Amino acid sequence: MPTKTIGEQERSVENIAGDAMPRGNAKSDDGEQNSGLRSSQQGHRVEFSFDALFSAVEQEWQEQALCAQTDPEAFFPEKGGSTREAKRICQACSVRDECLEYALEHDERFGIWGGLSERERRRLKKQIS
Repeated sequence: MPTKTIGEQERSVENIAGDAMPRGNAKSDDGEQNSGLRSSQQGHRVEFSFDALFSAVEQEWQEQALCAQTDPEAFFPEKGGSTREAKRICQACSVRDECLEYALEHDERFGIWGGLSERERRRLKKQIS
C-alpha cells in the first residue's frame, strides 16, 4: 500500500462531513498526542484513525487506475474466459504495483489485479514466503 509521510507541516484533510481540517502535531483535550488531526472548525472533536487515512490513500491510487476507466467485466472473466485484455491494460497502468500489493495484502481471490490472475498471485505469494 502506498504511504504518505505525516510531518510537521499542516495539510488539509476532509472529514466525513466534508469539512476541511488541518493536519499536524495535534494534542487531545487531555494533552496527549493524537493521530495528527485537530478538531474541526465548529469545535467538535473528530476521531480519525490511521486506517481511515490509509483507506483514503488506497482510494487515491484506485482513482488513477486504468481499469477504473474501462469495462470491469474484462478484469473478472467467467471461468475459462480470456484475461488477455485485462492484462494488456495492466501493463500500461501507472499504479500496477500498488494494485498488485493491495491484492496480495487483502487476499483478493477473484479477478485480475496488478496484471496477475488469482492463480498467479497465489504462486507469487508462495515464492515470497
